Parts: sequence; C-alpha cells; structure tokens
Amino acid sequence: MFEINELVRSFRIQDLIDICLIGVAFYGLLVWFRKTRSRLVLAGIGLLGLVYFLSRWLQLYMTAVLLQSLFAVIIFALIVLFQEELRRFFERIAMWGGFRKRPPVTSSEHVVETLAQTAASLARKKSGALIVLQGAEPLDRHIQGGVRLDGILSEELLESIFDPHSVGHDGAVIVDSGKVSHFGCHLPLSSNFPQFGNLGLRHTAALGLSEISDSLCIVVSEERGTISIAQNGELKVLDNAAQLKVALDDFYSRQSPGEKKSIFSWFGAHLAEKVAAVLLALLMWIGLGYQRETVQRDYIVPIEYRNIAPEWVIEEPKLVDAKIMLMGPEQAFRLFDASGLKISLDLSKLKQGGQEIALTKDMIKTPGSLTVVGLKPDRIFITAYKLVPKSFPVEIRTVGIPPPGVHLQKIEAVPSAITALVPPKLLREGLRITTKPIDLRQIRESTTVASEIMYPAEVRFPEDRPPAVIINIKVRPRP
Repeated sequence: MFEINELVRSFRIQDLIDICLIGVAFYGLLVWFRKTRSRLVLAGIGLLGLVYFLSRWLQLYMTAVLLQSLFAVIIFALIVLFQEELRRFFERIAMWGGFRKRPPVTSSEHVVETLAQTAASLARKKSGALIVLQGAEPLDRHIQGGVRLDGILSEELLESIFDPHSVGHDGAVIVDSGKVSHFGCHLPLSSNFPQFGNLGLRHTAALGLSEISDSLCIVVSEERGTISIAQNGELKVLDNAAQLKVALDDFYSRQSPGEKKSIFSWFGAHLAEKVAAVLLALLMWIGLGYQRETVQRDYIVPIEYRNIAPEWVIEEPKLVDAKIMLMGPEQAFRLFDASGLKISLDLSKLKQGGQEIALTKDMIKTPGSLTVVGLKPDRIFITAYKLVPKSFPVEIRTVGIPPPGVHLQKIEAVPSAITALVPPKLLREGLRITTKPIDLRQIRESTTVASEIMYPAEVRFPEDRPPAVIINIKVRPRP
C-alpha cells in the first residue's frame, strides 16, 4: 500500500501524457499486426518484454541483465521478421499525415456494376482474369512491369484486355479511382498457398498482393469458370456475381469516408486492443518511467554574471563556477542534458565597493522532476565600482624628426579630446590618453594619418569602443 500511495502521490501530468502517447503507439501496433502471420512471434516477444519489466520491478538483477543483453538481437530480429509490416506501418503514417495525395476512392454504382458484370461474363466464357482494386495504400513498389493506361473503366475495355489474343491478358489490371491505371502487371506470389489447395498462378498472385496491401483482388479462373476474391491474406470462392457485388460495395464503403460515429462506438471498436495497449503502457511506465528511489548527483556549472550596466566593472578575480547538487529519479537524470546548466546571477542592482551575494536555487533552471538540494559555495564576494565619465585631451606621440629639407609646421588630432569612462583610482593617479607613436621620419609632405589610441584596460567608452582619431600633419620645405 505504501508503494501504491507513493506512486499516486508522485504522478504528474507529464506522466499521463507519456502513458497516453505510448498507449496510442501500442494500440496502433496491436491493430496493425493482429492479422499478420507473425503475430504469435510478436506475442512471444511481448511476453519477454513483460518478464523484463517484472524483473526490474521485483529487482531480479540477473534476469533483467540477461534479458537486456538480448534486446539488441531481438530488435534486429524484429526488423528482419516484420520488414514488410513495418513498411506498411510507416506508409500508413505518411498517409495519415497527408504526405500522399490521391483522389478519393470512387464508390459509384457504375464501377461496382461494371466489375461484377465483367467478372460474370468472363467466368461464363472461362476467360482468365486478374483485377486489382487499389485501396488507400500505394501499390507502386509491389507491382512489376505493366503498361500505363489511365483508361475509363468499362466492360468492353476489361474484356478486350483479358482476351486470350491480347498481349497483356496474362497480367493483372490495376483499377484506381474508377480508372484502369495499368494493365499487364506482375504481382508478388504468395508463399502461403498450400493451405488453400492447388491454386493457379493468378490465384497465387492475388493472394500474395492481398497479404501485403489493403487491396482487393478479383480472380476469374479459366479452368473452372469461378470467381474468387483475395483480401487481407484470405482467398474466397464466390457462388455468383451477386456475392461479388456485395464484396465490392463493402470494400468501397470502407475506403470512402463514412458518417461520423459517436464516441461510444469508438471505444467499443477493438476494445481488447485498447485495453491491452493501456495496460502495456502502464507497465512500461512503472518499469521504466517510475522510480521508487531518488539519487543525488553533483555538477560543476559556470556562473553567469548578467545585467551589468556598461558603467559598472567587477574587479578580478571573480568566481567563475560553483558546485550544485541535484536530486531526483534515475530516469529523470537519463533524459537530462547537463550542458545547459548554469547559475544566472542578476547584477542589475550593484553597489559601490565590496558586497556579498547569496546563491539561491531560483538562479538555476532545472526540469520539474529534479530538485536543487545544495550549492557550494552558497554565497560569493565581489568588488564593484562605477566608472566616471570624463573628457581627456588626446596626446600625440611622435618618433624622430622629419627628413632634411622638411619642416614640421603643425600636427593636430581630430577630435582633440574624447570622453571615457574611468575608474576613480585612475583619476586620482592621473590618466593620460595618447596615440600610438607616429614616425615623423617618413613624412615628406602634408598628410592625414588614422591612429589608434592607447589607454588602460580598465577604461571603457560610451559606445563600447574607442572613437577613431585622425592626425593631421602639415609640413613645408625648409628655406
């Protein structure tokens, strides 16, 4: 009871969203794989997963480690075993997302009537035929060969294609959105035909395509003159064309958007799969997401000094990092990226001189599943001073004298004075701002030179960079 109370108490809205998302994924997989031939293998793998979660919950160390070591092999086996089902699954996701745009499936009485009458006529004449009705899933990767037609569906067109003297009568016809899109196509053969008895090539091909797509295949036997349909990996021989019409109406009604159903009917459909999906998601959350014990981990993180006004300076050395202690479930640490951790220190309210600042938990941004339980140090000491704006004349430094025959008449800086933000102690010591030395030995005529200024590192400028200084040099020839 204590464990149950602790689980309920620690349950968060994020956990509910987590369970819902995983439950939806499990539900889709269960519905998708329930008709596959490998469903028993999938059930066996699911049973192993259940044993693994129980072993972790009951802290059966050896069992959990052994099963965990087998997971890599199991995942590889899943990819190999269910490669076709996985392809269909991702194709269906792409269609749900609207990545594949296609016209809506035609469900008019004309299409159904044409297909039923053509099949009945070919059956009476014992002319073999294979007609594929494309569903929502694409068939491009399943069919080979064939000729693109895009012809309007009609009884005459189908009978001419399946005429024994026609070039493409041995292949399949693809019907999509009320048109004959291709004829003379070759379909993948089924490997499951022994359970259906001695089948011909058309029946085997129809069965093979129905196993890997949501299409419906109509097969007319040229030996027995019967009509069969293959759908969802099952082959059914029909008694007459009326049964074919019923099957076609049902197929097209499933492909077309129907009337809106109530939410109660949605809950009633696939109820067993929905319950199983919720239970599996809960077990996975209990086994992986919910942790009964918390752990503590320490991190060395940088200290970020922010919101410092341009006229304020912090004396060096200043503390650049600190240790923080976080506590939370093991799973939360697995999902946590510590590279963004930092202590954000707001210095918008600095005072002149030395001051002590407390480091608090609200200066650190962490996920809701982790808690800051300590900081070392929990306070820092800094010395700050405010820069004083003052105007200083620009002193021009020179090296040497002009060459013989050249007389220096005038040298001046523009601007002649600049404003700087200066620490109070430099003002007391007497600050000078000078240009870089200008070599007068290279000056033979009046010129203008751009010069950098020299100043101590503690000096700042209003625009965060020193102003440009131009030196005007005027000379004349000696008499």
